[in-house]
Amino acid sequence: MSRRIDIQLTSSRDDGTWTWRAAGAKAPKGVVAASLLPNSVRTGDVFKVEADFDIDGISVLAVVPAKEKSQRSNVLELIVSEKAFTPVTQRLAERSKSDRKPTRRSDGSGPSGPKRADGRRTERKRSEGQTDDASGPRDGRPASSRPGSKSSPTGRRKSPGDNGAPTERRTRRGPFTAPPELPKRPAAKRLKPKHTHRLAVLETLPEEQRGVAQRALEGGVKAVRDAVKLQNDVLKREGKSPVPAEGLISMAQELLPKLRVADWLDKAEAAKATVDTLDLRDLRSVVVGADDPMVVRDESTRELAIELKAALKDRQDKEQVLWREDIAAALGVSRVVRALKLSGEPPKAGQPFPIDLGTQLAAAATASLAPDSGSDRWIAVLEAIAFSPIRGQVKPSAAPVQPSPALIATVTRLAPLLPQIATLFNVKVAPGGHTPRPLRPARPAKAMRPKPKSDQPPSPAPTPDVASTSAEGA
Repeated sequence: MSRRIDIQLTSSRDDGTWTWRAAGAKAPKGVVAASLLPNSVRTGDVFKVEADFDIDGISVLAVVPAKEKSQRSNVLELIVSEKAFTPVTQRLAERSKSDRKPTRRSDGSGPSGPKRADGRRTERKRSEGQTDDASGPRDGRPASSRPGSKSSPTGRRKSPGDNGAPTERRTRRGPFTAPPELPKRPAAKRLKPKHTHRLAVLETLPEEQRGVAQRALEGGVKAVRDAVKLQNDVLKREGKSPVPAEGLISMAQELLPKLRVADWLDKAEAAKATVDTLDLRDLRSVVVGADDPMVVRDESTRELAIELKAALKDRQDKEQVLWREDIAAALGVSRVVRALKLSGEPPKAGQPFPIDLGTQLAAAATASLAPDSGSDRWIAVLEAIAFSPIRGQVKPSAAPVQPSPALIATVTRLAPLLPQIATLFNVKVAPGGHTPRPLRPARPAKAMRPKPKSDQPPSPAPTPDVASTSAEGA
């Protein structure tokens, strides 16, 4: 199956052909006959061509002629007037004496009222209860009781001082002090290998083997077998002879060990460069990949694998200490939900939760589920308790007096994980029930696409071109 691509000429050969590569890239590349190109061509010219992709490589069929830009026929004609040009002028009207700003009278009084003996101007009375004193009250209330006044008790606000005290402000329910901020850990970096060893291995292979090697590296021998089968189905429908699958599969089996080692070396070197800030999941995946039989047999990977295993152990110990400190800090400022969520995300799975810290966390969670607490508070705490290692130790004294329907639905969903709390709400736990999963944050709604005006059903999606995919991967 042919399709159009952009190629760039790289050099001229003595046999009347030109070598080419994909425009702006190193691969794919190949050879094109000079008879298919225009007469005056030179190195570096870019053409759009029709190319045929198969398992053996890429064959250029024809050069697509460039489209000429069409000139617009609708051109507006500019008609020049023969009349003399008269510029636009303006003249501002003079202001009368009545429009001018009123001046102060001879007795010292003005628009704001007469002056007092001390030289200060008095304000006019706006309502009953106001005095002639400009500094006096305007509504009959003392200055200390007006909202926004510096001496007003309801408008008073204390900002953090030099001692780092938290901000204090007064609300209708009384004074409120914001809790101190928790320590923020730097975000872990994800693994980004540079593929240096992989490209070095691919450069040593012939052009016709790179597509097979890329497909084998991505999906193994099974991916190569599926690609050959799909390619043979396409050739069979076109009436052409099929491609022998045994040779390609044996080629993939020979190239796969070398490619696996190169791919692991790229990941291992990237992990070693950022071992102190790398995400533990990525570091753990690289260490687990070192146990691959193809990687273990290579001598160049053994020393690097030992270093990464030691680095993983050190990172896990450090993260375990920081994890406990974060939970204790959250409990210290009464952020129970935050502490419960952190307890369910240990740096290393399978580690037992500290007994002393678990006792404190269970007591704080039980105190949060008081009968006089709101339904929203119960829902937030129950969602965090259900996926915490101390969920069996939380035993509230009683359920809320009037639980909301949302709270009943939450208890019903989490009943397999919290049977002792479901009993307080008279919710029965079905034996062998499905274990719930944590709720995910709601995604923003996507805009609905307009339906096509025609009543005809949409056309089916085109069949993917496996051969071209293999060639592009090369």
